[in-house]
Amino acid sequence: MQCANMLLRKIVRSSVLPFAAQHGMKKDLFLLSRTLSLSLCLKQDKACEPSEKLDLDEWKKVMKSGVQEEVSETVSEPKELSSLAAARETLEMWRLAGRAVPENISEEELKTFMECPSKSAKKKYLKYLHLKELHKKSHKRKMDEKRERRLEAQDQASNTDETKKSSFVYLSSRTMDKVYHWRAAQSMIFGQPLVFDMSYEKEMSVREVTNTVKQIVLGESCNRRTVDPFHIHFCNFKDDSLYHKEFVKHYREAWDKLLITVTDQCYTEIFPKDKLVYLTADSPKVMKKFDHDKIYIVGSMVDKSIKTGLSLARAKRLGLETAALPLEKYLLWSTGAKNLTLDQMMHILLTLKDTADWKKALEFVPKRKYCGFVNKPVKELKKTLDLINTLKTGKGMGRSRKAICQKPPQEVYTKAKVE
Repeated sequence: MQCANMLLRKIVRSSVLPFAAQHGMKKDLFLLSRTLSLSLCLKQDKACEPSEKLDLDEWKKVMKSGVQEEVSETVSEPKELSSLAAARETLEMWRLAGRAVPENISEEELKTFMECPSKSAKKKYLKYLHLKELHKKSHKRKMDEKRERRLEAQDQASNTDETKKSSFVYLSSRTMDKVYHWRAAQSMIFGQPLVFDMSYEKEMSVREVTNTVKQIVLGESCNRRTVDPFHIHFCNFKDDSLYHKEFVKHYREAWDKLLITVTDQCYTEIFPKDKLVYLTADSPKVMKKFDHDKIYIVGSMVDKSIKTGLSLARAKRLGLETAALPLEKYLLWSTGAKNLTLDQMMHILLTLKDTADWKKALEFVPKRKYCGFVNKPVKELKKTLDLINTLKTGKGMGRSRKAICQKPPQEVYTKAKVE
């Protein structure tokens, strides 16, 4: 040990000390040599202690475990790769067998396929991926065909000079919107009022309120695009209601700029009662013609789940005149209730206002609800329809037979032919 220290001192004196003396670093290097010698002594003394052997054993264990983990990781990676390759091979075999298998499948989809618990679950998952791929291909094909048609139309328009020779003026959508807004602004001053009663929120669910608002939005857009629009009033409207939330969802920033009248007052407080007419399907009075001096009220509700007679009861409570559309007079009603949606009512009222023709107006009634328009007297048609319905259902066979026997043979033959 002493020999080693002596050798270290000689090396420092012969090599380092002359350099330190030149640069004024002799004291610092002396301390450095002293620490180096002491550290060597301490290391040799600690190497003789038995506790250091235990630490070495633990260190060896840790090193061995790290090596094993690295080996396991390297082994697991080829295992996963081999399982993915096996799954791809099974997919190829199923594709050759004619099963519904997608052509392209990602690694994530392949892993989910491998995680399926049973063979039937794997088949269902592959069928789902196959259908999804088919839908994507069909959508892409349709979009490509649409693009090709558009390009062909552009080429034809560029080849021909019809657009240059035509005497019609091209109007952009922005200019048309300005025209529509101008008409709506004029209707707020000079137009005939049309009231939507917004007092039925408590009678409907959230879904029914959303459907009602959608129908009103469609009706408002149709009204705005007509030549002579109504002045729309939303009466009994509250700011914190579901109606308001749904309207803001649809119109967003345009809700505050909409050219309609919105108020929380009742229509009886704004207009005189003798001019108000509540349109309801439950009214016993039938509307004969459209009156331009009257103010018509439409209940803002969906009639599927609401009790019948609700709007009629409200109109009677307020002492208002009621009216129903003459559907039975002009249409051969087949099935369903005689309740129409709010946008259909708007179309009918606008057509009546412009043309005063019931046949044109009632064309907006869904065709699934009626067989056709009435050309014969209503009583005869009712009798024939009742007779056909009784024969179809099998009820009242005795009465129908008596009715058939009482009629002349030619009429009986026509009935049988109709059946």
